[in-house]
Amino acid sequence: MIAALALPVTLTTPRQELVLRRARPEDLDALMALLSDDPISAARGDRAEQDDLPAYGQALVEVTEDPSNDLLLVEDAAGAVIATMQLTRIPGMARRGSTRLLVEAVRVSSSLRSGGVGSAMMRWVTDVAAPATGSSIVQLTSDEARVDAHRFYERLGFVGSHRGFKYAVDAAPRRAR
Repeated sequence: MIAALALPVTLTTPRQELVLRRARPEDLDALMALLSDDPISAARGDRAEQDDLPAYGQALVEVTEDPSNDLLLVEDAAGAVIATMQLTRIPGMARRGSTRLLVEAVRVSSSLRSGGVGSAMMRWVTDVAAPATGSSIVQLTSDEARVDAHRFYERLGFVGSHRGFKYAVDAAPRRAR
């Protein structure tokens, strides 16, 4: 949990008011469903299968117990989990000791995309979370295939300034410790 982030908060979209809060263990099924609701994630193994509960459960514990991380979700007025994102605060030496706020695994329920949920989330990140965590840079990566997401981030003022690289160390599913 990034202690500087005062949560829960209300996010306002053109259609509704939503609640942004920290994820809890009881949110695990909803988080798995959001990850699998994305074709790129599903192709990488995020299928929300019950056999994967231990691995996802362990990951949820690790992320939520790490003080440099926050796993957040968005609820609608009925309390349904409709979106999620992970934030990681990264102190650094570059740029005169700048701190970065990394945004990962942004997912909005496919039935609610283009309704302002993602925009409200990212506005909160840039306007509230970044200053609260002492971050001078908000950064994220996006799969090359996510052309619509690239347009979305650019519309919000993000600049495609770098090219990212990844190296898969182990293709085996994550196992609970």
